[in-house]
Amino acid sequence: MYVLKFVLLIMIFCTSTIIGILISKKYSNRVKILKNLKNALNIFEVKINFSFETIPEIFKEISTKIDGVAGKIFDDTINNMNSRNLLAGEAWEKSVEDNGANLKKEDKNSIKTLGKLLGKTDVEGQINQIQLVNSFLEQQINEATEAKNKNEKMYQKLGAIVGLIIVIVLI
Repeated sequence: MYVLKFVLLIMIFCTSTIIGILISKKYSNRVKILKNLKNALNIFEVKINFSFETIPEIFKEISTKIDGVAGKIFDDTINNMNSRNLLAGEAWEKSVEDNGANLKKEDKNSIKTLGKLLGKTDVEGQINQIQLVNSFLEQQINEATEAKNKNEKMYQKLGAIVGLIIVIVLI
């Protein structure tokens, strides 16, 4: 009887600690995604400026170079353009919405602004739009880094403390 109670208390403590860790990971994941997107947009800017490749070709190359959610956004944009016959901007916005689980609403809105002129203007217009989105991303990265530094350890410790309190109450 006591062994079963002891095992259940350990499971409650571990579960609570894991929940705290998972919540804290959202902050570091957001920073990672935003930095990867900024790197991907820098690649896109260089490619669109100095090569004569089409947007799907550039996006395909970026999706292979950038891992995680950022690469998936570029890959899904290509798939949306091909399978659903969407324009580049519409495909981009849909892809950002579908893959932005760890991003805040303002992050998504900043990233989606690229889709407004994507494939609709000349090279200069698209480069200006990429630079604008990059400046938005820089602000979002700074904000996300501050939030990560402030909240990541707090949620990890909070999960362990709540688990410990529950265990003490149940003893």
